[in-house]
Amino acid sequence: MKSILLILLSSLSLSCNSGVKSKEGVPLNSISDQTTHSQIGDYVVEIFQDSQGNLWFGTLEKGVAKYDGNKLVYLTKNDGLPSNRIVSIIEDSSKNLWFGTGEGLSKFDGKTFTNYSEKEGLCSNMISNLFIDSKGYFWIGTWKGVCKFDGTRFEKFSIPYPEIDTKINPDTKDWITSIIEDSKGTIWFGRDGYGASRFDGNSFSHFTIKEGLNSNNVQSICQDKEGNFWIGTRVAEKDLADESKRFGNGGLNKYDAKTFTQFPEISGLSENDVYAIYRDPSNHIWISTIRNGVYKYHNQEFINYQVPNPTMSFLKDKNGTIWLGCAGGLYKITKDGEVLNVKTNGPWK
Repeated sequence: MKSILLILLSSLSLSCNSGVKSKEGVPLNSISDQTTHSQIGDYVVEIFQDSQGNLWFGTLEKGVAKYDGNKLVYLTKNDGLPSNRIVSIIEDSSKNLWFGTGEGLSKFDGKTFTNYSEKEGLCSNMISNLFIDSKGYFWIGTWKGVCKFDGTRFEKFSIPYPEIDTKINPDTKDWITSIIEDSKGTIWFGRDGYGASRFDGNSFSHFTIKEGLNSNNVQSICQDKEGNFWIGTRVAEKDLADESKRFGNGGLNKYDAKTFTQFPEISGLSENDVYAIYRDPSNHIWISTIRNGVYKYHNQEFINYQVPNPTMSFLKDKNGTIWLGCAGGLYKITKDGEVLNVKTNGPWK
């Protein structure tokens, strides 16, 4: 598993009181501002804005950073998190924050961390995504499949394996890369090696190369306001030990419920990796590339922004700023279209 993570990453060139306690009841360390003007993290893989307007940035090595509009603070293992690898962040109806980490699931109520691992029934400590659907069901995607969680008990949710003709990497065959709910309440799962799987509450449908995807290694799924599905995939051959053979099909797919469309005429969206796709509150679709910046799809046109590092997460905040979590740090796109690298000292405004 660690080897495949290195391959994937190498392909990408709170304010709290000192009296806060962890699950075990140990007082957390007081959290101070970063004193050096460094990157938010070498890999910013998740961006989230909570109901209070705070921005949260999940990193692979520095824990989670919170910006409250005035200062930046970090939460790490020293403060109660089970890992400094934070890959997914959500908020529940009670305003608790949930962090998906490299060592399990963590709930934070603003004062206390409650951590869950395989010992409590979690299907894998290596979490990839968290999702709460419109019915309130809590889905947890991991490197060993999907769990459902009712707040107390974890339940394994089994997804059938479709028949495929492509070679499967045993390290990633149960990696759940994306979980979304579509406009009809159907749940979609992105899978690294088995395409996309759709669950309507009773049965599964599968979408692979046979149905029109350019790669079975799905990384992201997003539905636009017209009901089309945008699916990002990666090049499976990049897992090969022989660097001279790390080339193949991958990139962006659009599915209109009948046919799949690819975009070979757009630089970076074909025979390449698309790790992140995001629909913003204005219904624009944002698409990451490895070396061609990011694209905004609007009015049937792809608009390119030259972000210098590969993007792994997007967020449009309540002020209209587009934030990009990248391999190489945090960036933002201003309302004027300017791309800026945001370090620990900003620019935040």
